[in-house]
Amino acid sequence: MQTKFHSNGKLLLSGEYAILDGALGLAVPTQYGQSLEVLATETGLLEWNSYNEKGEIWFQAVLGLDGFKTISASDGKIATTLTALLNEVRTQNPDFLSTSKGAQVNTKLDFPRSWGLGTSSTLINNMAQWAKVDAYTLLRNAFGGSGYDVACAQHDLPITYQLKDGKPVINEVAFDPIFKESLYFVHLNQKQSSKEAIANYRKQQFNKNDLLDSISTITQKMVSENDLTKFEGLMDEHEAILSHTLQIPTVKSRLFPDYPNALKSLGAWGGDFVLAVGNENTLDYFRGKGFQTIVPFSKMVL
Repeated sequence: MQTKFHSNGKLLLSGEYAILDGALGLAVPTQYGQSLEVLATETGLLEWNSYNEKGEIWFQAVLGLDGFKTISASDGKIATTLTALLNEVRTQNPDFLSTSKGAQVNTKLDFPRSWGLGTSSTLINNMAQWAKVDAYTLLRNAFGGSGYDVACAQHDLPITYQLKDGKPVINEVAFDPIFKESLYFVHLNQKQSSKEAIANYRKQQFNKNDLLDSISTITQKMVSENDLTKFEGLMDEHEAILSHTLQIPTVKSRLFPDYPNALKSLGAWGGDFVLAVGNENTLDYFRGKGFQTIVPFSKMVL
C-alpha cells in the first residue's frame, strides 16, 4: 500500500478571477510542492504533524478516528478545517481509516507558506490520492475555487484550464518561451486572501461574456507567443482588463510606476507573486525597494 504522496505547487499566469466563470487560463506546476507520508500506529488516534520548508513543525494535532474530533491542536482554526476535510474524505469514501488502529501523518512543504503556491491544494491532492477519492470534488466541497490548482498538483507540464458546465477541461501545453530567461517571479512580501479577493470580484458589475472572451484570447496568445515585446503587451492588456473589472489599480501603477518593463499580478491581486520581465540588472530595482524574493522562471516552473 502506498504511504507517501507528493503534489506540485501552482502559479496561474493568466485568467485570474475570470477562470472561476469559465475563462481559459494558463497555469504552471512549480518545482516546489508538498509531500504527505502515512505511518501505521497502534495508538487508536490520528496524529498529524505539518512541517515547513525548514523542517520545523508549523501545525500539530491529535484527532480521534471516530468523526476526527480534535483532542489537541496547536491551532484550533486549522484543526477545524482539517477535521472538515477529513470528514469530507470519509463522505466520499466511507472506508477511509475505518479499520485503522491508528496513524501518524507527516506533511512537508518545499516552499514558505507565505509564497501562496498551494499549501491547501497540494494537501487536498495528496489526501485524495491517499484516500482514493476525487480531488476536484474534495476541493469543491471543502474550499471551493476553480480547481486549476489541483490540476497543477497532478500535472508535470504547463496546462490550459477551463471550466465547461462546471467540469474542468485540462490540456497540457508546450509553454516554454524562448525568452524565459527574461521572466522572473517577484514576491510581494504579503499573503492575499483568495476568499476576500473573490468576494470583491463577485461584487463588481461587468459584461461577463466580454471578460471571458478577452481573457481567453489573451491566454491562447500567451501560450504560443515567442516575441518578448508582444508577450509584454499581452501582460499589460490582461492587467488593464482586470484592473477595470475589479476597480483596483494595477500592481505596477500602485507599487512600481517607474519600472521600465511589464509586470503582471498572479492569483489574488495584492499579494503573493507577480510576473516581471527583466534581467539581472533591472532586478536590483526590486531589491532596492525591499522585495528580496525573486525566483527566475527556470527555477520556479517544473
